[in-house]
Amino acid sequence: MGLTIPVEAWRADGWIPRLPESLEVLDSLLVMVAKPRTVRRDGIHFEGLRFFAPTLAAYVGESVTIRYDPRDIGEIRVFYRNSFLCRAINPEQAGQNITLKDVQAARSAYRRQLRSAIKEKRERVPDLLGASLGIPLAIPVFEDSLAPKPLIPESTPKPSLDSKPDPQPEHKHRHLRTYKEDE
Repeated sequence: MGLTIPVEAWRADGWIPRLPESLEVLDSLLVMVAKPRTVRRDGIHFEGLRFFAPTLAAYVGESVTIRYDPRDIGEIRVFYRNSFLCRAINPEQAGQNITLKDVQAARSAYRRQLRSAIKEKRERVPDLLGASLGIPLAIPVFEDSLAPKPLIPESTPKPSLDSKPDPQPEHKHRHLRTYKEDE
């Protein structure tokens, strides 16, 4: 038995392969990945992107299936109860050929950038707090004593237990203040 090319085998037996009804059906068979989603008021959210089509307004709150080409994430196809509903686009990606891997790589790079910025700011917090409060960060240890010296000078008067608090001035009229009185 010799090797034959598939086209010759089809023609020899008189069999013609069944072609898909449309290009959309062909796309769905070949390159589309299906994912379930819920339609929101502002569109369909997928991979951190928002996809919108006017047709979706009538389906808010409904569960749909989206199909997308990983090689072009600017557009998704929306199916409702296994029938094609519409194409939804991401306005930021429209007209560009951006892959799903590009989106994921950009998101990862952005997260790394945020993490390093947060780490840098966390490292600066003690310095900023110490400077704004006028408090040294490290408590000094002196040679003559291992105990730290107090940060508050001892010349500061301490309240005694016998002293009474200052009497509050009595108000002649007790009423709610108005905005005019605050001026």
